[in-house]
Amino acid sequence: MSEVVTEIRGSAGLITLDRPRAMNALSLEMIRGLTAILLAWADDARVQRVAVRGMGRDGPFGTFCAGGDIRFFHQAVLDGDPRLEDFFTEEYTLNHLIHAYPKPYVVFMDGVVMGGGMGISAHGSDESLRIATERTKMAMPETAIGLFPDVGGGWFLARCPGHVGEYLALTGQVISGADAVAARLADGVLDSSGLLAAWEALASADGYEALRERLRQATPPASALAARRADIDHFFGLPTVPDIVSALEGDASPWARDTAALLRKRSPLMLHLTLEHVRRARHMTLAADLRMERDMVRHCFRMRPGRDGETFEGIRALVIDKDHAPRWNPARIEDVTPEMVQAFFASPWPPHAHPLRGLD
Repeated sequence: MSEVVTEIRGSAGLITLDRPRAMNALSLEMIRGLTAILLAWADDARVQRVAVRGMGRDGPFGTFCAGGDIRFFHQAVLDGDPRLEDFFTEEYTLNHLIHAYPKPYVVFMDGVVMGGGMGISAHGSDESLRIATERTKMAMPETAIGLFPDVGGGWFLARCPGHVGEYLALTGQVISGADAVAARLADGVLDSSGLLAAWEALASADGYEALRERLRQATPPASALAARRADIDHFFGLPTVPDIVSALEGDASPWARDTAALLRKRSPLMLHLTLEHVRRARHMTLAADLRMERDMVRHCFRMRPGRDGETFEGIRALVIDKDHAPRWNPARIEDVTPEMVQAFFASPWPPHAHPLRGLD
């Protein structure tokens, strides 16, 4: 049974991610299925717009996509499975395809939208719609598993207002639909009770235009993230991770102390890497950022191979063994050196052989 279900209804191409038991986590087969149908529909005159949703345990909607299939990552490392390399090359290529897609791309970000789920929802063109709901739980939580916010995360987080992107990238904090709008990661919020009607209305151009206008005219919902903006900009605009953590720990407010404690649980190496990543990506095109991320992710699995890798250890601790006691290396934020970080930005490929050399 296909985990990517497609149909053409009216003038819309409709895609449903149908792996609900895994919260629609992206497998390599799903990435390939999404890429194939988007390429086919790009040149199909019957399809004037594309919409994507997730299947929840109780039916359509409820969960969008929990990210990449990190259990596959773990097993691929153990087995030496070469498909691990294919996964990231093809996933990042899909992210760029969505960014450059020639037709409106409408994504229903209901429920969990994390990691790889952001990669297939954050990159649409100006005519695209990213629809959140009151049930949206959005995050880029990669630093908790010894990784960095990839799938173009550096690019779209760097374009959040102020230093919100650094905050979301480093902490992996889960935000609401209202927060997603405030962070410019969603175009509007619809009540989940109206999702099916909105989905079906996309079959016609009038329905799409009405939905787009409805989101444009809506009053932005109250956002806890926006209310915290001054604090976020103050702390997460500081030059380095040690500066950020030291300032948070020196502040008396519960929010600052809680945020510092959260950062202390993340991979120290990946915190440093992530801050550098977001700040570099702020001045890059998406294609350049994705090429940089492809370099970085290869190093995450190859610089310290096998069980010694930071990412392998993070996945083991949080997903496989679930002891929630990762043995990070280095163990402390203060022990990470600039040389450790810079090594991740050295490409293992010459430009003519880079796996993403064809991205515009």
